Parts: sequence; C-alpha cells; structure tokens
Amino acid sequence: MGTDTARIETEVRALVDDYRARCLWFLRSDFYPEDTSATLRVLDHIERHGDRDGFVRAGRIRQWLSRDSSAKSATS
Repeated sequence: MGTDTARIETEVRALVDDYRARCLWFLRSDFYPEDTSATLRVLDHIERHGDRDGFVRAGRIRQWLSRDSSAKSATS
C-alpha cells in the first residue's frame, strides 16, 4: 500500500504542477494537497476548468483514491 500511496502523491503533485496556472491560480504557488479532502477539491477544479487530458488524469487519480478508501472500509 505504501508504494500505491507514493504513486498517487506523485501523480497528484505532477497534475497540480501542470494545471496550477490554468485551474489553480488562486492557490499558493507552493500548495500541494496533503489529505484526501483537499486532493478531491483540487481534482474537481481541474476536471471543471482544465482540458480533456486534465479531466482524464484527475479521473484516474479519483479512481485510485476511491479504490483505497473502499479497501479500508471493507476491512473494518
């Protein structure tokens, strides 16, 4: 699970960097989401205000996050 988390974090940071000027201009220049809630808000902004590539990438990350949250709840 640790490598999946690191992979997701890397993908989120790359997506934020790629869409910072277009969709996330109102955030601090050094901002990266640090929890799932903030990540989902960032993904929403990119999906709504970015291009098709951003929409697809955000959707893929959203699926990864959903899979992780489902796995946690299934074991509890």
